[in-house]
Amino acid sequence: MAAPNRLVFVLEDEAEIARLISRALDGHGFQTECFARAADFLRRLRTRLPSLSLVDLTLPDDDGLQVVRELRAHHDVPVVIVTGRGDVVDRVLGLELGADDYVVKPFDPRELVARVNAVLRRAAGGAGTRRDRPADCARFGNWLCDFQSLRLNGADGAVVELSAAEARLLLALVRQPNRVLSRDILLGTAGGDDRSPFDRSIDVRISRLRQKLERDPKAPQIIKTVYGAGYMFAARVEWVARSD
Repeated sequence: MAAPNRLVFVLEDEAEIARLISRALDGHGFQTECFARAADFLRRLRTRLPSLSLVDLTLPDDDGLQVVRELRAHHDVPVVIVTGRGDVVDRVLGLELGADDYVVKPFDPRELVARVNAVLRRAAGGAGTRRDRPADCARFGNWLCDFQSLRLNGADGAVVELSAAEARLLLALVRQPNRVLSRDILLGTAGGDDRSPFDRSIDVRISRLRQKLERDPKAPQIIKTVYGAGYMFAARVEWVARSD
């Protein structure tokens, strides 16, 4: 049996991919435990910690980014995201939430093993990892958005929690201020699979963000609707380092 410090947890709901990852790691001296649901993965962490976790983003019972956030908040375990979601917004948010690496499917199993070994070497060295460096925050209007903690901090001291989906959508908007982004583009960056023009999920998410950001959500000044085209982030954005 592999030594405890070679234990890897694999959170992946596609059984064939989970088996592919497990075979590749087992063949290089690792021990693996596979989980198809986030709830089972998080429950197992209460009884045993691996040396590293591989986490998919698209899961049947949770958003993988939320799982990464929870894992990094409570355990000092390196995390590698392994997902089909290759959009730059997902990559940025995943790394800012504390992931140590980001691998997009399809992948070469040998490359995945090499990345796992590289992350473990960095973790053993205790320096130069992503979580040792400050992550970016976006300041706009009366808000400071910390994408690592998924929180909006108001100038008046208010603290508003964001879901992983809300943070991903907000990140897509603030990275392209004063530019009209179509619903189709925003649906893609939000991780949606159905990009039909009749899909209104983005409208619902925008409405939720406005409830949290705007003084008057019915007359929004930060996220504006451009009728027939999409949405535009109208506030000036300043990127700053986290203070802690």
